[in-house]
Amino acid sequence: MKADLDTLRGLAHLARLEFDPAREGQMLTDLNKILDWVAQLEQVDTEGVAPLVHLSHEINVLRDDVARNTVSHQEGLRNAPRKDSDYFRVPKVLD
Repeated sequence: MKADLDTLRGLAHLARLEFDPAREGQMLTDLNKILDWVAQLEQVDTEGVAPLVHLSHEINVLRDDVARNTVSHQEGLRNAPRKDSDYFRVPKVLD
């Protein structure tokens, strides 16, 4: 399959892309290279190959959730733009 300038402009419109008209030739060349590469992939024999659903067999490998104080209360308040004794001051959000 070969793309032409109308196809390129139509794709650009659908994707809401704008590019310099002087570079349309290069964009068209690149698009045709991509389409040629996809055509090569279509020729690969995948008979008997199971579809890849996940990249690995590991499922939900997470670290243990351990509660710990990494920043003290005073250190946290030190960088606050506004504070009131032990609390952060924030703008009022409800009437």
